[in-house]
Amino acid sequence: MYQPALFDVDHLASIVNVASVPQRSPFRYPGGKTWLVPRIRRWLARRARAGEFIEPFAGGAIISLTVAFERLAEHVTMIELDEDVAAVWQTIMSDDGAERLASEILAFDMTRDAVVDALARTPGSVPERAFQTVLKNRVCHGGIMAAGSGLLKEGENGRGLRSRWYPETLARRIRAIAAIRDRITFIHDDGLEALAQRASDPQAAFFIDPPYTVPGKGKRAGSRLYTHANLDHGRLFFLADSLAGDFLMTYDAADEVVAMAEQHSFDYRRIPMKSTHHAQMRELLISRNLDWVTQVSEAYPADNDA
Repeated sequence: MYQPALFDVDHLASIVNVASVPQRSPFRYPGGKTWLVPRIRRWLARRARAGEFIEPFAGGAIISLTVAFERLAEHVTMIELDEDVAAVWQTIMSDDGAERLASEILAFDMTRDAVVDALARTPGSVPERAFQTVLKNRVCHGGIMAAGSGLLKEGENGRGLRSRWYPETLARRIRAIAAIRDRITFIHDDGLEALAQRASDPQAAFFIDPPYTVPGKGKRAGSRLYTHANLDHGRLFFLADSLAGDFLMTYDAADEVVAMAEQHSFDYRRIPMKSTHHAQMRELLISRNLDWVTQVSEAYPADNDA
């Protein structure tokens, strides 16, 4: 088991520029994992190529998309419970859905009245829900789509709702994902159930990034950021312990999480990063063996455009 040193090697390492990591996702996701991409590459490179890369809490899916684009595994399976987020991935992975979504984004007239009107509608189909979700993700504070999130007012440089609305970029990303959709399977399902169903596959690699609503006195950001923030963390750790394949888990650096990791004899490291407001923070990496976690440190914003 890992014992924290007085001076953590990762804390002293150089910071990788966020611009060096390709932005693949159409989502601006709270808690985005762009900062973790270099570590994911290293993690997967140290073992035989995974037959299946599985992300049970996909969200904005920057990690799954990176693995698919860079062919770091034979196939990628993305799983997400949230109906709105799932609608985006279902649409992009369907035969004509990606082009329809890209075209609708390019044609949208970004005014506050148009946004309010579009978000007030009850979607009548999965593609309609997908467009509404992308729009809400882009025009709400911090990309937060949970109930109660509000629209941007000032935005960046006083640009208001247009601050995060880059239609050409969004369309390009959506079309690029659609071009490699044969490498990706998306499943609208509960992440815990998906882990249980796939636990016996020794060739699988699991990236587990649950919403950060931890028990006890830990931070409870997940409850305001995600619709499905309530999670049985004890069961998640039990399932991780049962996996025949390799796994890498990220978590809020809370004492309660460390206790669960130690209970299962997992290795863990506290990884430095920066928040959206440039405050230095730490997240936990958890796995069976993290001896490979050296030299590379990333400090990307926790809420990024990925």
